[in-house]
Amino acid sequence: MSIYDPLYKPNCQGETFAPSYWSTTIQLGDPAPPPQTDQTYDVIVIGGGFTGLLSAFYLATQFNKKVCVVEANQVGFGASARNAGFALPSSGRLGVLQMSKKWGEDTALQVYQEYKNAVTRVHELIENHQIDCDRQANGYLKIAHSDNALEMLKNGLEYSRTVLKDTCLSLITKDELRANYIDMPSSYGAVRTGHGFGLNPLKLLLAYKRLVQQAGVDLYEQSLAQQIIKCGGTYQLRVNEARLTARKVIVAGNAYNSKQTHPIINSRYLPILSSILVTRPLTQYELHATGLKTHQVMMDTRTLKYYYRLLPDNRLLFGGRGAVFGKDQNKIKYRNHLQAALKNSFPGLSQTTCEYHWHGYIAAALDDHPHIHCEDNIAYAIGYCGSGVAYSAQAAFRLAQLVSGQPVPKLPIYQTPAPKFPFATLSRLGQFGFYNLAILKDKLY
Repeated sequence: MSIYDPLYKPNCQGETFAPSYWSTTIQLGDPAPPPQTDQTYDVIVIGGGFTGLLSAFYLATQFNKKVCVVEANQVGFGASARNAGFALPSSGRLGVLQMSKKWGEDTALQVYQEYKNAVTRVHELIENHQIDCDRQANGYLKIAHSDNALEMLKNGLEYSRTVLKDTCLSLITKDELRANYIDMPSSYGAVRTGHGFGLNPLKLLLAYKRLVQQAGVDLYEQSLAQQIIKCGGTYQLRVNEARLTARKVIVAGNAYNSKQTHPIINSRYLPILSSILVTRPLTQYELHATGLKTHQVMMDTRTLKYYYRLLPDNRLLFGGRGAVFGKDQNKIKYRNHLQAALKNSFPGLSQTTCEYHWHGYIAAALDDHPHIHCEDNIAYAIGYCGSGVAYSAQAAFRLAQLVSGQPVPKLPIYQTPAPKFPFATLSRLGQFGFYNLAILKDKLY
């Protein structure tokens, strides 16, 4: 059986669903049927993940548009159901200091506010629609893996407090970290923000699906968007034997986009594998051995980061990078690598069984920040780089504004197209080199 890699394969229809822990907590249900006849809409949305579903929801409920969502597999296949469920005030790879250096302080402040608004938006969706998605306590800890990393965290904290006026940040000393949050080797302190929380991403996604259908949006599953053709002032999209027509289109498949649908996003993102382990429920002895006293979400400061949190049933979720090359994604050595990292981080769990392991693709932009862009009435969102649980909600609202002719903030994430990767099919070689350099850097610093 061939192994799916979006860098090379034309589409993801018919590919295997992830054997995730999330998939054991809720049933997907029956898929919505594909379109049986030709239909006309105001907007066609391609991709049934967080971004696609919420774009359609906002278009239908706030902008009174006739909308459909076309999903190649079934809602629950792609990155929105494979991630770790971290709702964070960030997106892309640029920190606040990097954004300020790149764009200036005023623009950095506005972009940062967009990221914070994204967390608030997800919170409000959960509260207003009474979504049961195992939402956990507020709090996100960025944990320094070295003394040098702690100094960098302190500099970023001071900048965020004084320039970005963020009062939700606090410094956690090494002793406080071990006494109140977690006790693990190579942890030298942390910065905590009250923005951010953990949740079950599949439960959230299926709740979005229900909201979309209740709003009167036509949802088509197992429906590959085969090709977009421009016909005068409209676009025609072939789905199986049916033709869907609309004046505007949103492409929202992120790393799982089809290369054959339309060239507008081709070569504008690098699909990168991320892998996750989930242990069996930890005993009280194991919880004591790890010093885990919180269900808040945590991530370290390594270039190749590890991220982790205690789930509601006291399983430990632990994630990090996967294979560089898609063809290697199922090789046992990558699971073994992640298990070794887990046990190095939590020596008290050296005999603990990991019951779940899965992986999925995130989409990285060449310039390390997301792009929500509209060109010739085709809009797209790309480049969340693994931080899409929260930001997808804000991106979806901005996409709905864009295709409805409403103004959006004049920020780089909304005003510029995603740059193309040169020699895109060879970009994994660059990724391989970056990983090896990052491993060395993380050891030295």
